[in-house]
Amino acid sequence: MARDPAAETLIQQLPPAPPREPSVFARGVLLAYLALIIYASLYPFSGWERMGIPLENYLFEQIPPRYWTGFDVVTNILGYVPLGVLAVYAFYPTVRGVAALLLAALLGILVSGSMEALQSFLPTRVTSNLDFLTNSAGALIGAVIGAFTYHQVLERSGLRRIRHRLFTPQASRGIVVLALWPLAQIYPQSYLFGTGQLLPVISDWVSMLTDAPIDLSAWLRNDMPLSATQYWQVEILVTSCSTAAALLAWFHILREKAPRILLVIAMLAAALAVKTLSMALLFKPQNAFAWLSEGAQLGLLAGVVMVAVLIWLPARLQRYLSITLLAIAFVVINVAPANPYFIATLESWVQGKFLNFNGAAQFLSLIWPLLAFWFLFHRTHRLKRS
Repeated sequence: MARDPAAETLIQQLPPAPPREPSVFARGVLLAYLALIIYASLYPFSGWERMGIPLENYLFEQIPPRYWTGFDVVTNILGYVPLGVLAVYAFYPTVRGVAALLLAALLGILVSGSMEALQSFLPTRVTSNLDFLTNSAGALIGAVIGAFTYHQVLERSGLRRIRHRLFTPQASRGIVVLALWPLAQIYPQSYLFGTGQLLPVISDWVSMLTDAPIDLSAWLRNDMPLSATQYWQVEILVTSCSTAAALLAWFHILREKAPRILLVIAMLAAALAVKTLSMALLFKPQNAFAWLSEGAQLGLLAGVVMVAVLIWLPARLQRYLSITLLAIAFVVINVAPANPYFIATLESWVQGKFLNFNGAAQFLSLIWPLLAFWFLFHRTHRLKRS
């Protein structure tokens, strides 16, 4: 066949195809999701003991086991589907197609098998080969979905264009972290937006290891009790600083030409909507707005006012102030005692079949401020904003 010089010239004049780049967002979300699975599978991390049974014994038990429900099967499958999808996206562009599908499925099998084996050390958890099979099936389904969609999602879709139009170049990690902020409100907290209350959990772990009750929060405040007024002040301080820190960080990663005010309002609305819905589902519908105490209302108002003022400052200063406000909220929430009203509310919480989900929700609530610190201190902020 004769070659067409005009066509060859036209091809040579076309701009080169954009290089295939790894998705930092997909890799970050995959790591976060893996951490959620591990925490949810091993929650509540107490009562560890060796049963004297080989770890692989659960694989050879009868299927289905004696006690199982359709709810467990469905949730086990659905819980691992995102893992398979995210793994395929995270492997791109190094591994693609069938190879990525198989590798993602293998990752799901290894994670599920490891979690089931470790659960055999927890008296409160039941190791099951049905769970292993359904989790692995979920990862395989997700891997298939990822293998058929990565081209559209990572190469052809408008997601990258939206990302570059709305967010600054250094925002990839921040998008992951700050998108998790509304989800971090699912787990019940002592104070509105009071994520990162690590000391009570650490105290429980230390007490378990030493066989002696230890309260690190009480030790830091020298066992000083709080009055009703002081509880109210703590709630205002935690809510206002947490609100301002998260929204200011979100504003910081948005481009100047993006509808930043609208996106900030949307972020706050999403966090409040998640909080309301989770309260209605975890407790009772009439408790949907139980979190909206007087202190929470004043804290929200103060946080919004701070954001309205601070967004006019230079971008670098916004980041430093977000770090400062986040640190204040983190310290106060860990030193102050839990709100007595919150403790009373937890007593009516029956976790039941949602044990895995609640473990993942608690993990996200505990770890979110640390993720935010990691992003806000990351060296990518040295890049020039545009």
